[in-house]
Amino acid sequence: MNGSYNQSGDGVIVLTCDFYIMSCNQAAQQILGTSFAPNQHCPLEKVFSESELSMAQLTVEKVLSQKKQSDCIKTRIQKNGEIFFFEYSVTPLFKNDEKVLGLIFCFRNLKPLPHSLYRMDFQILFEKLPEGVFTINTDFYITSFNQTAEKITGLKRENVIGQYCWDIFQSNQCHQECPLFYSLKTGQTCLGKEININIREHQSILVNTNVLHDQDGSIMGAVETFREITPKARPQLNRKKYIFNGIIGKSSAMQSIFAALPDIAVSEANVIITGESGTGKDLIARTIHDHSHRSKGPFIAINCMEFAESLLESELFGHEKGAFTGAVQTKPGRLELANGGTLFLDEIGELKLEMQIKLLRVLEQKTFMRVGGRQSLNLETRIISATNQNLEQALKQRKFREDLFYRLHTVPVNMSPLRERIEDIPFLVEHFIKKLNVKYHKTIRSVDPKVIRIFSKYTWPGNVRELERCVEHAFVFVKGPVIFARYLPDAINFHTKFVEQSQFTPFDKDTILAALKQTGGKRREAAEILGISRTSLWRKMKDYGLSEK
Repeated sequence: MNGSYNQSGDGVIVLTCDFYIMSCNQAAQQILGTSFAPNQHCPLEKVFSESELSMAQLTVEKVLSQKKQSDCIKTRIQKNGEIFFFEYSVTPLFKNDEKVLGLIFCFRNLKPLPHSLYRMDFQILFEKLPEGVFTINTDFYITSFNQTAEKITGLKRENVIGQYCWDIFQSNQCHQECPLFYSLKTGQTCLGKEININIREHQSILVNTNVLHDQDGSIMGAVETFREITPKARPQLNRKKYIFNGIIGKSSAMQSIFAALPDIAVSEANVIITGESGTGKDLIARTIHDHSHRSKGPFIAINCMEFAESLLESELFGHEKGAFTGAVQTKPGRLELANGGTLFLDEIGELKLEMQIKLLRVLEQKTFMRVGGRQSLNLETRIISATNQNLEQALKQRKFREDLFYRLHTVPVNMSPLRERIEDIPFLVEHFIKKLNVKYHKTIRSVDPKVIRIFSKYTWPGNVRELERCVEHAFVFVKGPVIFARYLPDAINFHTKFVEQSQFTPFDKDTILAALKQTGGKRREAAEILGISRTSLWRKMKDYGLSEK
């Protein structure tokens, strides 16, 4: 035992009346400096020194005879020539018929006190434990419920004892991933399990469970300690730094775009946004509009792939009544509707050459006419376009006009694919969880770290849009507050397993170099990408002679 044990939490040992251990937490073993095991015989002399033994025996006899909890008693133990001070209380453990089945000892370390120890009139330590504590029998009836449990749940023990635990806590995990059931079934301890309960409102608690044994070694029930998870206990991402008008990105590529967007917005230059499908080109276009002097005007979007060529001209320029069969009335086009604001031409790479010529004429002359019309209308609209195609390649293939390309290409903005900015993934996932919690009326709080590692190894052909659909898929099946890998789409899990078993092993020199390059040489982030510890990465770097580089 050493001074560090003064930092331990409250220790709890549950004994039978014949002093056999039913349950013992780690804090008790640290405080007392002794290892305990279930069913082990643990007479009082194994816990208390000779000078303190008589007091402990008197306390136990009083508790057993009066069936009442003891006061907190200050005492001391001597380990390795050093004296340590602690206080303890003893509480009877009852069966339903009020027969005492055992004793609950609660220990707490104290700072060194004067040599003359004294007793003080405290409320029972068991009741004042900082964590809620309750016990159940093998039929899942609650048999004890401490004061902190009452405070956390808002329930009185007289209304709880004798009730099924699932009727009290009403968690969606009670019948599926219950830690008490796990301990009763396996005989093992369950630590740090986060559970949602539905008592007064949605609450999240962190629970530990263990089994209780009788003197014959048979399981007679289980004990659970729990505490409420507060917002302060949960690490938060620095969202303010990595968000711009609802667009999220920590990566250097996204940070560069964030820095340029205000200047782009205040200009009147034509902008073309390039990038793979699902990277968020429409969000960038909307952001440019929202931060421009045209923000009070309309933002009109049209996808050039949605319409046949014969209809696209009418949608874009509008038409006069009788201009063609079915034109029963005059209809303004998107260019006209966007007057004073912004027109967003998505998938502009899909325009046919004839339509490209007409659009080029509008951009040069700043005027246009409706289909079938004779009157020119002034163009009072800013044009922002986007494409997932390689327009420079399209120029070489003569599928896109060079003059139109340079008209649109005044200010290019390139959206990198998600696989090249995986450091954005945790921020995006958190954003989607908040959004989908509202949609599905759930209280999901986070994803398992393994999920982030899987996401980091996946190639995301659908980019951010695919990531959102993946998180939504997990929302449909998830039970409890944490998304685990088993809730992800099968395709993503299969791909990741294939990658892990093939060329992308963390022990490959080229893979390590790629991860370091992607993170700008930051070893901690590179290690997270590779799914290994920072120490393991450093060791491999030394093996490959990369430490100096």
